[in-house]
Amino acid sequence: MAASELYTKFARVWIPDPEEVWKSAELLKDYKPGDKVLLLRLEEGKELEYRLDPKTKELPHLRNPDILVGENDLTALSYLHEPAVLHNLRVRFIDSKLIYTYCGIVLVAINPYEQLPIYGEDIINAYSGQNMGDMDPHIFAVAEEAYKQMARDERNQSIIVSGESGAGKTVSAKYAMRYFATVSGSASEANVEEKVLASNPIMESIGNAKTTRNDNSSRFGKYIEIGFDKRYRIIGANMRTYLLEKSRVVFQAEEERNYHIFYQLCASAKLPEFKMLRLGNANNFHYTKQGGSPVIEGVDDTKEMAHTRQACTLLGISESYQMGIFRILAGILHLGNVAFTSRDSDSCTIPPKHEPLSIFSDLMGVDYEEMCHWLCHRKLATATETYIKPISKLQATNARDALAKHIYAKLFSWIVDHVNQALHSAVKQHSFIGVLDIYGFETFEINSFEQFCINYANEKLQQQFNMHVFKLEQEEYMKEQIPWTLIDFYDNQPCINLIESKLGILDLLDEECKMPKGTDDTWAQKLYNTHLNKCALFEKPRLSNKAFIIQHFADKVEYQCEGFLEKNKDTVFEEQIKVLKSSKFKMLPELFQDDEKAISPTSATSSGRTPLTRTPAKPPKGRPGQTAKEHKKTVGHQFRNSLHLLMETLNATTPHYVRCIKPNDFKFPFTFDEKRAVQQLRACGVLETIRISAAGFPSRWTYQEFFSRYRVLMKQKDVLSDRKQTCKNVLEKLILDKDKYQFGKTKIFFRAGQVAYLEKLRADKLRAACIRIQKTIRGWLLRKKYLRMRKAAITVQRHVRGYQARCYAKFLRRTKAATIIQKYWRMYIVRKRYKIRRSATIVLQSYLRGYLARNRYHKMLREHKAVIIQKWVRGWLARMHYRRSMQAIIYLQCCFRRMMAKRELKKLKIEARSVERYKKLHIGMENKIMQLQRKVDEQNKDYKCLMEKLTNLEGIYTSETEKLRSDLERLQLSEEEAKVATGRVLSLQEEIAKLRKDLEQTQSEKKSIEERADKYKQETEQLVSSLKEENTLLKQEKETLNHLIVEQAKEMTETMEKKLVEETKQLELDLNDERLRYQNLLNEFSRLEERYDDLKEEMTLMVNVPKPGHKRTDSTHSSNESEYTFSSEIAETEDMPLRTEEPSEKKVPLDMSLFLKLQKRVTELEQEKQVMQDELDRKEEQVLRSKAKEEERPQIRGAELEYESLKRQELESENKKLKNELNELRKALSEKSAPEVTAPGAPAYRVLMEQLTSVSEELDVRKEEVLILRSQLVSQKEAIQPKNTMTDSTILLEDVQKMKDKGEIAQAYIGLKETNRLLESQLQSQKRSHENEAEALRGEIQSLKEENNRQQQLLAQNLQLPPEARIEASLQHEITRLTNENLDLMEQLEKQDKTVRKLKKQLKVFAKKIGELEVGQMENISPGQIIDEPIRPVNIPRKEKDFQGMLEYKKEDEQKLVKNLILELKPRGVAVNLIPGLPAYILFMCVRHADYLNDDQKVRSLLTSTINSIKKVLKKRGDDFETVSFWLSNTCRFLHCLKQYSGEEGFMKHNTSRQNEHCLTNFDLAEYRQVLSDLAIQIYQQLVRVLENILQPMIVSGMLEHETIQGVSGVKPTGLRKRTSSIADEGTYTLDSILRQLNSFHSVLCQHGMDPELIKQVVKQMFYIVGAVTLNNLLLRKDMCSWSKGMQIRYNVSQLEEWLRDKNLMNSGAKETLEPLIQAAQLLQVKKKTDDDAEAICSMCSALTTAQIVKVLNLYTPVNEFEERVSVSFIRTIQMRLRDRKDSPQLLMDAKHIFPVTFPFNPSSLALETIQIPASLGLGFISRV
Repeated sequence: MAASELYTKFARVWIPDPEEVWKSAELLKDYKPGDKVLLLRLEEGKELEYRLDPKTKELPHLRNPDILVGENDLTALSYLHEPAVLHNLRVRFIDSKLIYTYCGIVLVAINPYEQLPIYGEDIINAYSGQNMGDMDPHIFAVAEEAYKQMARDERNQSIIVSGESGAGKTVSAKYAMRYFATVSGSASEANVEEKVLASNPIMESIGNAKTTRNDNSSRFGKYIEIGFDKRYRIIGANMRTYLLEKSRVVFQAEEERNYHIFYQLCASAKLPEFKMLRLGNANNFHYTKQGGSPVIEGVDDTKEMAHTRQACTLLGISESYQMGIFRILAGILHLGNVAFTSRDSDSCTIPPKHEPLSIFSDLMGVDYEEMCHWLCHRKLATATETYIKPISKLQATNARDALAKHIYAKLFSWIVDHVNQALHSAVKQHSFIGVLDIYGFETFEINSFEQFCINYANEKLQQQFNMHVFKLEQEEYMKEQIPWTLIDFYDNQPCINLIESKLGILDLLDEECKMPKGTDDTWAQKLYNTHLNKCALFEKPRLSNKAFIIQHFADKVEYQCEGFLEKNKDTVFEEQIKVLKSSKFKMLPELFQDDEKAISPTSATSSGRTPLTRTPAKPPKGRPGQTAKEHKKTVGHQFRNSLHLLMETLNATTPHYVRCIKPNDFKFPFTFDEKRAVQQLRACGVLETIRISAAGFPSRWTYQEFFSRYRVLMKQKDVLSDRKQTCKNVLEKLILDKDKYQFGKTKIFFRAGQVAYLEKLRADKLRAACIRIQKTIRGWLLRKKYLRMRKAAITVQRHVRGYQARCYAKFLRRTKAATIIQKYWRMYIVRKRYKIRRSATIVLQSYLRGYLARNRYHKMLREHKAVIIQKWVRGWLARMHYRRSMQAIIYLQCCFRRMMAKRELKKLKIEARSVERYKKLHIGMENKIMQLQRKVDEQNKDYKCLMEKLTNLEGIYTSETEKLRSDLERLQLSEEEAKVATGRVLSLQEEIAKLRKDLEQTQSEKKSIEERADKYKQETEQLVSSLKEENTLLKQEKETLNHLIVEQAKEMTETMEKKLVEETKQLELDLNDERLRYQNLLNEFSRLEERYDDLKEEMTLMVNVPKPGHKRTDSTHSSNESEYTFSSEIAETEDMPLRTEEPSEKKVPLDMSLFLKLQKRVTELEQEKQVMQDELDRKEEQVLRSKAKEEERPQIRGAELEYESLKRQELESENKKLKNELNELRKALSEKSAPEVTAPGAPAYRVLMEQLTSVSEELDVRKEEVLILRSQLVSQKEAIQPKNTMTDSTILLEDVQKMKDKGEIAQAYIGLKETNRLLESQLQSQKRSHENEAEALRGEIQSLKEENNRQQQLLAQNLQLPPEARIEASLQHEITRLTNENLDLMEQLEKQDKTVRKLKKQLKVFAKKIGELEVGQMENISPGQIIDEPIRPVNIPRKEKDFQGMLEYKKEDEQKLVKNLILELKPRGVAVNLIPGLPAYILFMCVRHADYLNDDQKVRSLLTSTINSIKKVLKKRGDDFETVSFWLSNTCRFLHCLKQYSGEEGFMKHNTSRQNEHCLTNFDLAEYRQVLSDLAIQIYQQLVRVLENILQPMIVSGMLEHETIQGVSGVKPTGLRKRTSSIADEGTYTLDSILRQLNSFHSVLCQHGMDPELIKQVVKQMFYIVGAVTLNNLLLRKDMCSWSKGMQIRYNVSQLEEWLRDKNLMNSGAKETLEPLIQAAQLLQVKKKTDDDAEAICSMCSALTTAQIVKVLNLYTPVNEFEERVSVSFIRTIQMRLRDRKDSPQLLMDAKHIFPVTFPFNPSSLALETIQIPASLGLGFISRV
């Protein structure tokens, strides 16, 4: 694949950066070969030109696709390089808050500097038994892998934990040991695992200290071997330590502390037992105050001291030894305060009675003067003499510090030895797991001898790590049979040779230490002369002659030579040691015994660290001359030897690596410093692992995974049935360079970058498909939108145009109407005006005429001519006035019309420009013209009318003139009359004036009255209104008060209801908690009881040791006890009669075979009796079914019923007889037990044989009778049938001719129909007989198969025996077989002879009887009567015994009853064949009889034996679900029976009167009911554990891993940690497997008759287990947290709900237990971006805790590039919204939680007297009462 294909536009790359180490950038244009510059854009948007190296022309590293970022395993990354590793770790640590990541075989652990809830018991249980690749990375996963490989491969394991100080090594090692202690448990009751964990506080207190980098830094390395026995349980441990930093005892840097134990002592100085130590504040001592930081924030040294002392006590360090340790430690502190004063430059002294030295001497038990002397002097020995020399103050101070360090080192070694002794086990160790907690690579500004030793150890460990990684790679390639080339990896052997080889650095150092005048400078010169310019890894600093540089695997380190020789020599003055050895304090000399024994690994450095190795309990015996030589070994030599021993141990084990990373130097939680992280990744070998993986084929896919992931890149024709060939064909097309991949046996191997290339192709293909889908969908949406808009536009246009047309039509109508209205209005105005004028004119005329008449009356004579003139003038004036008025009116109309016309003309001019308007106006003008024409015509008509009116008026005028003349004459006549009337008018006017006054007065009175009435009315209205307002206010107040009262009542009711509900819920919770606590106590009690029984059995076995020899038992006993063996009292009592029969076997060998024969015969009789009883029951059911049709059946059916009733009665009598005879037989067998009873001729023997003979004969007779009756019945039917059916044609014709009546024809038809039914019933009976025969044949075949299997088993057993025993066993078996066959043949022969004789006799008798019966019937009964009158069946009544529902047994048969009914009962057969709860009913019926007898001993004994037997059965077969379910059901039924028949009213409500008669009368068994209830609870808990063990392996595979919906979830690239990496594939479970198992459970529960409420509780518990285990695994598996997996889970949950619906169990509460899982699946699928989404999530996930919600969001991983990760800000928003929620901080659900069980009372409707005891139970000794 060319670079141009990968380095294209928008490809993302990593470029170096001085601050962030690596920065991400994006290519802005394609790269072309030969380009020297890449144009890039950084993430912040800045563009830059990146210049390629002209020499290497190396392109920048490519970024992995986003889908691979955040992977659990770094090797799953397609591009394996430093920036990819760093970015993946940062994303997991910062964004997802995940501190663990795999890197191939290495677990990278980043210190979060924060307590995380991921180390609880629930997490340990979740990781226990899981494969390493199946769960998210965790220290528990590594520990589980080591534990599992130890058990599987039988090979010791080791976990190597390394890292810088403060990286979390000690905590990781501690958690690994805690995991082993929790998972494995100890083999004894000595709590070894607690002791192993208790060693941590002790070692931390004496070996850990505060540094600038870590508050609890381990200042030594340790290797702890945890030992296991053959059952892989912890039996002990052993600890080795390395390089204790002794210099810290006497010196601490700024902000650092001494070892914790010193500060713990000082903090506890006020305790009474510490008064003698004379301690105080830590600042008072030189050795604890130098760092200036005596207190660690958040740590209480007093409490830590208590923990340390408690751990010492647990490890067996006595109080006296503890006080001795504290005395020595206090002495060291006081020794540090000893001060020296200089005499001169070469000598010094200690002040007299120096208090610190005095306290030191008292505590150590040494002489003050002697110690004072040797602290200021030293002894020098030469060849001839010895002399004492004073030393200077500086030398004395150094000697004091050296002594303090030496004492502390010896004390440290002594404590380690005692811890090892406490952890040592007497049991032989089978295997071990070692946990190595060792310092990582160190480099400081000044590096000395300590850093040199540390880095030397890391070089060795790195070499071992590289070789192991390379070996694993090689093994993988060879396993898959692919060609591979040698991978070039960094080998640090040259660096190791430089240090430890001959003439290496350590050799030269030891040689210089032996030189008398050796110094650091001379040693440095030797180093330069030996290695400089000869070894490429050794360099000399330019500016120094006292230092050297070594090129380590991690980095170059410069070491200062100063102090190397002194630290390597480990100088301590011998005289000071002798003073301490002479101490009166006994413990102090013990510390220095190692010096005398000269054990090399325990020497100490004067400053620096002490290399310590494993100290055996019994030190090896050295040679006498070896002591002095061994004592002279240097520290470097000792460290090299202990390191070689460590490497040998590690090489002999399977290593597991944990690399701890310190994310920052400031201990900030979840803060990631890229520079520091890269330094540590380079130093700890993680990047080397990546480089080795990248050099080969780092990406590995199985063929199925590859096919599932890249199916989208294949065409349909490429897909073949062979997945391997399909993948090969596709890869050859996709990747042309065949060197980029290899095909293995089960996997495809890809080189680095190929998976990213395939992911790019896949993403491009999916992107193209998405674009095409989006294009199609968007086009469809837009077309749909366009069509919708077009349709809407057309509709709008249609409505608008219609509206416009309607408006125009309306306008036309209005215009026309206005015109009409104007016409009529104008006409009305004119007419009205005319009328007004006419009336005015008439009035004027009347007045004028009156006036004229009066004037004329006065002036007639005088002015007659003037009047005539005036008349004509006035007439002319009137006409002129009329004309002027008409002209004025017309003028006004013309002006107004002109004005309107101008306006219209103006409008017309404006609108004339529009063509359309012109056309419209044109149309309007035509109309107007026509209207105007019509108006003109109308005006012409009006004119004509007016002219006619004018002529009429003229005529009227002339007539009026004539009338006026006549009136004038009449008036003259009436003038005289008027004068007369004038007087009367005056009088009338006076009266009118008076009346007017009265009227005015009346009106004023009326007015005043009305005013008063109005005033009163207003006042009344105001009063009414005020009253109304007051009433309204009162009503409002009333309503308000009522509303308040209602609200208060409602609130009070709601409050009370809420309180009641809350109190009820609280009470229910308290009740459930109390019930749960009680049931847990019962569980614990049962466990202790089982433990007690086991111990009791062990004690019995230890006391009753069986003597050598063979104990014989009879064959019956051996066959019965072969399947189940009990060591109980019941079994012992059962063995007693069998043991008494043993002598009879020796005396009479044939008696036992005869006894077996008789027993076999009795069994056969019982079986035949059972068969006959079943047949009887079947016949009775047929009789009951036939009663409904009894009246319609013909007479022949009546005869058949009569026959059936006779047969039933005969069978009943036969059964009675058989029962009596069998009881006599049993009595004869049980009463006599002496050996001579079974001898031939004995009375019991004769009785037995006689009864057996009579029984067999009677049985044969009854069989013969049945056969004869059946044959006779058939013959009778055949004889009657021709008569009824009239098959003869002539008879049929005659009868038809005679049957003229329709009724006779109908009766004949009925007879034919009944005949057909009879024939059909005969055919069915024959069919049933054939089926029975076939069933019998099948039974014989099955018995033959069982016999064949038994023979094969015997043959297999014989083949395992030695030859002589095999021959003897085969002969014995053949003799037994032949004897049994002979007995069977004899029985058959006798049976056949008797059958022949009896058949002959009975055939004659029954033939005669049936013949007589047939003749009598045919003579006395006519055919018509046979048809019309059916005969009623004749029943011969038998007096039945009235059973009382009790069972009687003898006291000595109790053990047999318990054995047959409980101990040896097979639940499978009982559940299938018998009624549910039959054992419980039988036991209760026995209890009833004991209660009836008032025998309290019998009741107590039976109930106690029953409970103990059930416990024994469950203890022996407690892992069998059917057994546990069967006895849970029967125990509950027994409990319900005790309640139902207890006589208490509460339990008798549903009883029948008969059941109430069966209640217990003498005993109150309430206490036993409680015991049975407790037993039922224990059985239920055991049932739940069995369910859990069966379901546990199925849940994760079926609910999470299996793809129920194929193709939804894609397979992501995985790393080295494949699934099932630890164990071979055992087959996967699916959801169908879970459903099948649930169906199996449910069917078994129903078959056993378990109470429905109890079934619901079991189902609820099962679903809780499924939901809890699924959710816990989801929370611990990042690869499962995706959108597609959420869909799978929801589908699976819906299938479970469907199962609940099918079983009618939706109300069982099982669905609610799945609610957390459902909400987690919904959380995976919902949108996770905005605040609204956060609000929806918070309201939706009510069943999940905050920790679970945040965990799921952090783990959410996109499977495809089109999905997006959850942003950190969104997760913080969720946390802010949920901060007030009060829920458990626990992350995982408690999968072991068992809901408290209840047993609701469920009475039985079954009558006790109807219960039959089957013979298969072997309870023949019980009789019904």
